[in-house]
Amino acid sequence: MGSVTNWIYTAVNESALLSIAAAGSIYDATWLRDRKRLLQIKDKKVKYYVNKEQCRCKVFLNGTLQIEQVVKEDSGKYSVTVYQQDGKLKAEEDTMFIVQEPVPQPILSAECVNKTVSVKCEVKQKTKDETFIIELTQDKSKTMQKNATRLELHTRYSGTFRCVVKNQISRKTAEKVIKCSGQLDLYLILSIAGGAIFFVIIVILLIYCIRKKKAERLEDDDEERTMQARQADSEMVVRELPQLPCNPTPKQLRVQQRPLPQPQVQQQALPPRPRPRTQQRTPNHLRERP
Repeated sequence: MGSVTNWIYTAVNESALLSIAAAGSIYDATWLRDRKRLLQIKDKKVKYYVNKEQCRCKVFLNGTLQIEQVVKEDSGKYSVTVYQQDGKLKAEEDTMFIVQEPVPQPILSAECVNKTVSVKCEVKQKTKDETFIIELTQDKSKTMQKNATRLELHTRYSGTFRCVVKNQISRKTAEKVIKCSGQLDLYLILSIAGGAIFFVIIVILLIYCIRKKKAERLEDDDEERTMQARQADSEMVVRELPQLPCNPTPKQLRVQQRPLPQPQVQQQALPPRPRPRTQQRTPNHLRERP
């Protein structure tokens, strides 16, 4: 039977279960840590090779090893050998058991230098032999480093930065929007360019509409002037003296028979008016004669 290696990660003060992958019932199974025997179960009887209280471990009938309230010193390589009742080797398996502490909260800071954003993600608390994975992300770009407590990223663009510190059992994140004064990031530049293009399109459409309205107004004015000219011509034609019809009406005959008014010279040639009565006394003088 070939050996099988498993990886198990557990947080401090939790319980861990290390099982056996070999199928079937277990008659004889012995667990070792770093090649030192811990305990053995044989024919359903358990035998300890270490202090039971210090081991904080026990075994089940199916051969599974349980470790309670694990500490970092419990980390190591655990091996189990399984034998059949006739003494033949049934299985031999290795398991890497690692106890980790939860990661601390990362600190995300930034500094603007010469139009460049310098972003720093760091972890100040670090225990002995602790391994961290630090990720520093801006949008879709990601920088990752293993077994580190500090990670820096230099970029020319502002934006939202995210720092992630994790291990196999825990994960913590710090996020911050960082903008440097006097610097335009890519999204802001694209937004300004898009706004300018939209403004130019609106201005072009406005000018086109104004010119179209002006052209329509000029056409309407030309049509109105043409109609006025035609109307004036029609009025001039109406004002001309019409010719007499062949068969004039009685009203037209009466109008034509009226005498034309005489000029003022003829009115002065009329006979003088009669004198007043004071001058007409001739008959009285004739009566006074002898």
